Amino acid sequence: MSVKIRLQRHGKKGKPFYWIVAADARSKRDGKFLEKIGTYNPTVNPAIIDLNVDAAVQWLHNGAQPTDTARAILSYKGALLKHHLDGGVRKGALTQDQADVKLAAWLGEKSGTVDAKKDGLSKAKEDAKAKAFKLEQEANEKRAKAAADALKPEEVEVEEAPAAEVEAEEAAEVEVEVEETPAAEENNEETKA
Repeated sequence: MSVKIRLQRHGKKGKPFYWIVAADARSKRDGKFLEKIGTYNPTVNPAIIDLNVDAAVQWLHNGAQPTDTARAILSYKGALLKHHLDGGVRKGALTQDQADVKLAAWLGEKSGTVDAKKDGLSKAKEDAKAKAFKLEQEANEKRAKAAADALKPEEVEVEEAPAAEVEAEEAAEVEVEVEETPAAEENNEETKA
């Protein structure tokens, strides 16, 4: 029986979540498996990988072949390096202590790069938030200025009309007042009678 280390999909549609399993190569993708050796969540940045490195290395020693994606995950977590160093120990090229030191140095370097990426992402997120806040403040200032301008009394330029037109308008107003006055007196006399 050939054994594969592969991903088994779980999660909702559009939100994948994977189990990293050792399974018979003939079984279905989400079917029976021999052992669950970890989980993989690609929906966050950076992806969350929880892997039992010792169990993965044991399956690699037993001849399990990882799929392409599983190989990338095992490499990322150091399982392939540990398998390689264990091969060197078995052949006598180095001691177990030397292999452990090399693995620890590599894991320390890897955790440093992952932390740097997390810091870079959080800083980029904060910068984007600060930039959006600044743009929003500028837009609010423009909106407030436009509202203040709308409330100011508009300065209307008064064009001076020729004197003859002004006198004609005043005369028309006087005639209207004169006509209204006798009518008002007649109404008063009718009410008294």
